[in-house]
Amino acid sequence: MDIVSLFDAEFLGKSAAAWALFLGVVAVLLILDLGVLNRGDKEIGIRRSLILSSFYIGVALLFGAWVWWDHGAESGMLYLTGFVVEKSLALDNIFVISLIFSAFAIPRAYQHRVLFWGILGVLVLRAIMIGLGAALISSFGWILYIFGAFLILTGIKMLFAGHEPMDLENSRILKLVRKAIPVSPSLDGHRFFTHVKKADGKMHWVATPLFLALVSIEIADIVFAVDSVPAVFAITTDPYIVYTSNIFAVLGLRALYFALAAMVHRFDYLKYALALVLVIVGGKIFWTHLVGPVNTFVSLGSTIGILAAGVLLSLWKTRKEDKAVAQAGASDVSTSRTQ
Repeated sequence: MDIVSLFDAEFLGKSAAAWALFLGVVAVLLILDLGVLNRGDKEIGIRRSLILSSFYIGVALLFGAWVWWDHGAESGMLYLTGFVVEKSLALDNIFVISLIFSAFAIPRAYQHRVLFWGILGVLVLRAIMIGLGAALISSFGWILYIFGAFLILTGIKMLFAGHEPMDLENSRILKLVRKAIPVSPSLDGHRFFTHVKKADGKMHWVATPLFLALVSIEIADIVFAVDSVPAVFAITTDPYIVYTSNIFAVLGLRALYFALAAMVHRFDYLKYALALVLVIVGGKIFWTHLVGPVNTFVSLGSTIGILAAGVLLSLWKTRKEDKAVAQAGASDVSTSRTQ
């Protein structure tokens, strides 16, 4: 088989060339991220975070434009809808990541390293979950109704549930990790594992809190993927669109984290918009099979409109709280100067 025939071969509904293009773009972004833009341990400021986040969103939109051009307008719209939904759901993940870093006292200078290796885990975990989902849908079409019902119930639950912090101390997986791998009480720079001297006088390998933070972030992503993967399958059953929109939405999460972690409290009302989107996306499955297909432009427009309304309402409702925090900070600075 020659190279042309190999790239023309179909894999999960798309040519090998299309998959190779996507994986090539992701590989370049990861190499550029850790090897060029963020070499060494340093804090990422809000300005740099916003610039990097805009860059990732720009690359994702360019890829969406290619999908539109190469696979048709319908696929392009489905990709954009999936990307918007995934990007919005990722905002809740930022809140959890912030709690994890606080719980393990991870300095900001090392946080990017944890998030970078976390994204590599996401690439694999999401591929497995999406592959299983695609296989189930291919063999049992009715499972889409279960996805739809699950999304509707999840959306309703989000509407009435408060923000429950992640209980890291009682995490069964973390307890298993601590039993299987000795953990040092303190960090050793940016290392996930380090050497310590035990009672027998010998040096032993042990994990650092940085490794526990990485495991916790991977656990959090699995929990969020339980919602986000069915949400995109409810939009389209094309594995290529599902996976690429998922990964491009998550790729820029690291950059966005450093800009939004300090102000995530200002997006409280976004939760209700996300809940409504999940209910609508889940209901779309039943509507499509019982009434008829929903126009893709209407689906994308309504998703963006609801999420934009949630963001604007959040910023407007919390503006007084933000001013109070700023005034308190200014007051503390003034007091310290007088002293």
